[in-house]
Amino acid sequence: MSNNLNRHHRHGRAAEKSSAAGHDHLGVPGRRHTIKAEHTRTPVDTASTSERLESQPLLVRCGRQLVTVLFNGWATLSKKITSAMGWYPRVEPYVGYGTDAYSRLICRTVYAPVSRFAGTLTRGIRSVFMVPAPKTRVKIRIDDTPLRTVQVGNSELYDPYDPTRDAAADFAISDSHGYLDLVAQGENAEGVHNVSYRVRGRDAVHAPLFTIPRNAKVGVISDLDDTIIVTDVPRVLSAAVNMLFRSPRHREAVPGMASFYTALHREFTSAPFFYLSTSPWNIEVALLHFIRAHGFPEGPMLLRDFDPRPKTFIPSGVQHKLEFCDQLMADFPDMSFILIGDDGQRDPQTYAEVVKKYPGRVIAIGIRQLEPKESMLVKGVSPTPPMPEVNVPVFYGRTGQNLMKTMVPYLRRLKLK
Repeated sequence: MSNNLNRHHRHGRAAEKSSAAGHDHLGVPGRRHTIKAEHTRTPVDTASTSERLESQPLLVRCGRQLVTVLFNGWATLSKKITSAMGWYPRVEPYVGYGTDAYSRLICRTVYAPVSRFAGTLTRGIRSVFMVPAPKTRVKIRIDDTPLRTVQVGNSELYDPYDPTRDAAADFAISDSHGYLDLVAQGENAEGVHNVSYRVRGRDAVHAPLFTIPRNAKVGVISDLDDTIIVTDVPRVLSAAVNMLFRSPRHREAVPGMASFYTALHREFTSAPFFYLSTSPWNIEVALLHFIRAHGFPEGPMLLRDFDPRPKTFIPSGVQHKLEFCDQLMADFPDMSFILIGDDGQRDPQTYAEVVKKYPGRVIAIGIRQLEPKESMLVKGVSPTPPMPEVNVPVFYGRTGQNLMKTMVPYLRRLKLK
């Protein structure tokens, strides 16, 4: 793996051993028997120095440590209760993405009753309070080809060394919060592949894997909350009610955004859509249903873990988005990006930072302007400063139709297909 690939997502000294057949091509019958895979490190534990727990004031450190202790206590108690109720681990699979050389896979192991299945559309309150099933063995296959993994060092900074994982195995083991984040090495054909995850006592569950050619010219990075889906994130109480209690089937799309994204997809037929959001992984199923139901182009979702971690607690929204933008820039070094967000969650500032950090890689920015009733935390006070000056075109609009009328003609003239 290159330094760029591993810069943001390595677990200590993770590595992989596989059979000699590991060099063969996925999707060619009889040519590959295993896929090499290595554990990766999630953005939660790669926060900048300023966001590390040890950099915070004493009162903040004490408060965060208390929350972490309470969360760990809840997780331990919940595990005992669910075990007594006869619940056992299952896998929540998440959408993956990759290039023709490697794939990024993520899932989570949680406790659930016998009748509970992955992918079931439920209200957010039930998803948010999933009970993690740590250290669970998971068998993974991509298009019926198994993955073999090995852990050479610590799986995460806060996990103790586990010598039993020093040899190649037919399974991978989730971390102390139930997450399993892997990079699978191998040449995949362009298109959508099927990834299956299986734990003992459960049927295999499946998630799509979007394989994107590394030489693709254009990609779209889009925010979710209040960019394509009405969530009222700037109004904390309203956003919490929408996420936790409102039926996912009744969530509203921002007017005209599905048509706008469809137009972008027509202009750039091979462009991948990456949905980058500060929403938790727990509600990925609901977001995936929303995207499909409202006709948005499907693509990987890059969400965040809300579980407090001892080293970094919970990453800020800006830090989370910057980390994943770094990852995408490294994964697709020849790709230019269209960035789309809204002015209610510091997207303008985040995207300006991306433009500054990666000159020439961003070809346009679209900012959906929130209505006054959406964007005011306190009457007369806007929560987000204006867009910083950048050297790429920035388009504004309150609806998808507004953005489509100005942005699509400009992009069409660039002839970057």
